[in-house]
Amino acid sequence: MKKLQMLCLCAFAFLYANKTFAQDSEIQNYDQGFRLGFGVNGGIPTDNDYRWSLGGDVRLQYDLTKKASLTLTTGFTNLFMKDQNGVEVKDLGFIPAKAGFKAFVWEDQFYVMGEVGAGFAVTNDYNQTTFLWAPGIGYANKYIDISVRYEDYDKFNTNQVALRLAYGFKL
Repeated sequence: MKKLQMLCLCAFAFLYANKTFAQDSEIQNYDQGFRLGFGVNGGIPTDNDYRWSLGGDVRLQYDLTKKASLTLTTGFTNLFMKDQNGVEVKDLGFIPAKAGFKAFVWEDQFYVMGEVGAGFAVTNDYNQTTFLWAPGIGYANKYIDISVRYEDYDKFNTNQVALRLAYGFKL
């Protein structure tokens, strides 16, 4: 099921990218360039093992056109555990490393985004690396980026719905 969801997400991004690039070929003198954003993330896991998540990230974005961008995102996320029948279970902290595609779909401010990558567990003697994927929607202007995403972690046996608030600027 997850592979089917991933395939559908990739197909959607590819088809939308073709449409976006075809429309943007008429735009003259668009200033391509890099943006850097710093974000705070909070999430609610959709299973019963974790209570909530909190993290921070840094996102480098390269604007291909006015409506399409490539992204690289990293940071730190901590998943806070619930008590398991009186047994103290350690929280899970990991570093995500994701590459993505962002397509602006309405008024050059509202976007859809897809990211794929890996999550490297770094706390409490966890020693796993997981595949992760994250489709999302958001709003971005010159400095502010607000988004909601679904993020799935294959080896950590969980996923979450997360809100990201970020400040960004052109480099």
